Amino acid sequence: MKYELQNIISGKSQIIHGANIQAAADYLAGSQRTSTVDKESKLFREQETEYLREYVSVNNLWVSDINIENYISEGAEQKVYLMDGKSVMKLNDAIFYNSWVDYLHNLLLNNYFFPDTAYELLGFYELDNIVFAVVKQPFVRATEKTDLQIVKNFMLANGFTNTRNNDYFNPELGIILEDLHDENVLTENGVLQFIDTVFYVKDSFYNN
Repeated sequence: MKYELQNIISGKSQIIHGANIQAAADYLAGSQRTSTVDKESKLFREQETEYLREYVSVNNLWVSDINIENYISEGAEQKVYLMDGKSVMKLNDAIFYNSWVDYLHNLLLNNYFFPDTAYELLGFYELDNIVFAVVKQPFVRATEKTDLQIVKNFMLANGFTNTRNNDYFNPELGIILEDLHDENVLTENGVLQFIDTVFYVKDSFYNN
């Protein structure tokens, strides 16, 4: 599995709705390799965002037709809009990540582990000098309250240990999955649906 995930992250293997995500991540990763700026610094994020703007403009990926009347809700990192009753559109500024590459890798990991709620990258949107990724995701209607013990059991069965609260870590893969509370994991007709995942990869992920 680890080798398969490494190939997906690197763009060598395909995954549902992965092509646009992989292309953007690959472009930005290339810009990172030539940068001498510390990845943890504010300047790095600003520089990366400029590369992203260039990529979006060249590839005509700016989204301009956001219908604010379809607004549903928002959190610290994203705004959510209803699209057609079957899908939602999310605007995410990747604030939870050190880089846009990390955010895009999160999308790929979500699509691998949870294909029923796979993200499709539609493009990017800019408002008040803030760039947002625009993603489409199947709409999930919760039919019952999520039991977090069931979430914990599911994660343990799939190799993820509970580190604290609603955060998990897979030591074999080197993957962290955080914030699996009952607003990010819904239950629809008895099935867990992971609608807002926060994946991170540790350096050990890239080791064989």
